[in-house]
Amino acid sequence: MVPTASRKDFPVDFWSGFADHTGMADHKSPDYDLDKTLALETPEQYKTLFEQTRVQIVDLLLERAATIKELAVTLGKPKGTIGHHVSALEDAGLIRVVRTKMVRAIEAKYYGRTARTYVIGDKPVVGIELAPDHFLQSAATEFARVEDPSVGTLSTLRYARIPDEMADEWAKRLAELAAEFTAEPRGGQTTFGLLLAMYPTDRPHLPDREGGE
Repeated sequence: MVPTASRKDFPVDFWSGFADHTGMADHKSPDYDLDKTLALETPEQYKTLFEQTRVQIVDLLLERAATIKELAVTLGKPKGTIGHHVSALEDAGLIRVVRTKMVRAIEAKYYGRTARTYVIGDKPVVGIELAPDHFLQSAATEFARVEDPSVGTLSTLRYARIPDEMADEWAKRLAELAAEFTAEPRGGQTTFGLLLAMYPTDRPHLPDREGGE
């Protein structure tokens, strides 16, 4: 998530976390059809989505469709609480019923996202102010809780002075890598996080050589 002022469109995936935004044709998750992207256009959509429990719900629904009961059990919250959040997300057009199933003569509704990625626009939204380092801070908090860093854990920071157009190309490649990661078929007992960040810095650099020296 990023500040509401002076920002480019940003894929909310964090919540793939927020999800891949390339619409890969061979994606394995989730188990229902959904659009590639949904641009958030109203203050109501922003305010509905930017709430901790609702972010958790849309993250889980990127894995597969789920009922209110399943979401409640997974998040450890009362069904009434989850039902309230689900209704709010549905009213805002962020999730929808993707299928139903009769269970003991009761119709169970399975909810899914309306889009793989929610795109944040560049218009300021009153009441929504998100720090530009939100993802970095969230990842740092989770990383600090890792008990066994020998399993699927990598952390590195690199720098390169490159032209703006090359930076844009690298950003695109990183987004594609995130899409591939998000599209992996679900399995195992651990949810892994992938943090990708690319940003301009004020680090000093040597001047370019003159005359091939």
